[in-house]
Amino acid sequence: MSNFFNSTKLFFLFILFFSSLISISSNSWLGCWIGLEINLLSFIPLISNSNNLLSSEASLKYFLTQSIASINFLFSILLNIFFMKYFEINFFTSIMINSSMLMKMGSVPFHFWFPNIIEGLSWFNNFILMTWQKITPMILLSYYMNNNFLFFIIIMNIIVGAIGGLNQTSLRKLLAFSSINNLGWMLFSITISENLWMFYFFMYSFLISSMCFLFFIFNMFFINQLFMNNMNSMIKINLLINFLSLGGLPPFIGFFPKWIIINFMINNNFYFLTFIFIMMSLIMLFFYIRIIYSSFMFNYMKMKWFKIFIKNNYFNLINYLSFFSISGIILSTFFFY
Repeated sequence: MSNFFNSTKLFFLFILFFSSLISISSNSWLGCWIGLEINLLSFIPLISNSNNLLSSEASLKYFLTQSIASINFLFSILLNIFFMKYFEINFFTSIMINSSMLMKMGSVPFHFWFPNIIEGLSWFNNFILMTWQKITPMILLSYYMNNNFLFFIIIMNIIVGAIGGLNQTSLRKLLAFSSINNLGWMLFSITISENLWMFYFFMYSFLISSMCFLFFIFNMFFINQLFMNNMNSMIKINLLINFLSLGGLPPFIGFFPKWIIINFMINNNFYFLTFIFIMMSLIMLFFYIRIIYSSFMFNYMKMKWFKIFIKNNYFNLINYLSFFSISGIILSTFFFY
């Protein structure tokens, strides 16, 4: 982390945040496109690290996919300008713009780059890619939505996110598929209202940040590292709380935004969609529990000498994050009654 806080990287990080604000606050499609391009060119120096072959490969893949999405976006903007009066073209451009935004945030069916790239990044860059990099495309998508197309994409996201994570041993890929699944929930929430999307997004970012922070401190990248490490039981409980909250289990805070979305779906007779959402959440919980089970139950006798000591201030921070996760039921009763 120490080499992260140098002036160059902080400069690029500032440009990354600033470019998203340019896109969101722009009053023309071209301004949105320029913001997206600046965003892409500021994220690449953050992820490309000459020491690591995987990260330089990831930065190239990221550049290529985002460039294709940007070209697609620019093409559809131009089509929209020239053929504004034709309904067929309008319908076509709405699908084109939606597709390019979906590609930018790693949604199904353009998701194949996402787990691949995440595998080559550090935990901090993973956190940025799974949270901040989704804000701009999501908001631009909400300006020009094609609802029928989007509902199909939402169902695909939910299913692929749940099924794809079943066979993974890498924690980064697992969080990537979890992110694809949560993207389905987020896309549905943005079709309901922007406020609900902001709430869901804030909750998801909080949970992902605590997971990435935990894994960064313990330098973990694969499931087997969780039971090879002879961890403090309190750390294991924190891991349990955060994972279950991310999966959306009722007493935890992660369930709260999902609860609001399910409530809306039932009130508006989206019964089939509700069924898919809940079933796929169960699959997500299954592979989260598999990880927690392995870290709780297995202990390598050989590794008894290998102890993890973490600084007190880190440990307190993890405890606070977990306390917030578990206080979900209390907070949600305040909001509802």
